[in-house]
Amino acid sequence: MTQSKQQFDGTTVIGLLKDGHAVIGADGQVTFNATVLKKNARKVRKLFNNSVLVGFAGATADAFTLLQKFEEKLQQYNGNLSRAAIELAKEWRTDKYLRRLEAMLIAMNREKMFLISGTGDVVEPDSNVIAIGSGGPYAYAAAQALLKHSSLSAREIVEQSLHIAADLCIYTNTALTIEEL
Repeated sequence: MTQSKQQFDGTTVIGLLKDGHAVIGADGQVTFNATVLKKNARKVRKLFNNSVLVGFAGATADAFTLLQKFEEKLQQYNGNLSRAAIELAKEWRTDKYLRRLEAMLIAMNREKMFLISGTGDVVEPDSNVIAIGSGGPYAYAAAQALLKHSSLSAREIVEQSLHIAADLCIYTNTALTIEEL
């Protein structure tokens, strides 16, 4: 599962579940049109007592606003990832201010992962991989191949997939941030 209806250039975020481990990683590049503004941004976080991983793509201020809203939903629903994701998507879609935000989130714990978008999508992928951003399709394909044809750990697959995406996507670099549960 890669992109939703929204497409964001400028980043690669990938989440993976394997052998009881949840791993999310992202590159660090921030671009404005054809200019690299920052090389080491942190686009992934641990939330709710370090039990939930979140990664984001899109307009930076919008992504941080949604990240804050998602954290509030996690608190409100006592860490219930599914409920928090659905409630965030509902609010995002119906609130006049929020529905203008241009960003996407990947949220995951050790059991589940979701893509959450402003179009109201809350998608739980069939496979144990999800990726967003301009380099998302490359990272997703690499992760699927590595899952099938290697014995690498979840963290190693995320790292290698991000490096492959960086080799192919001009909006993705190799200044990686990787978080694991």
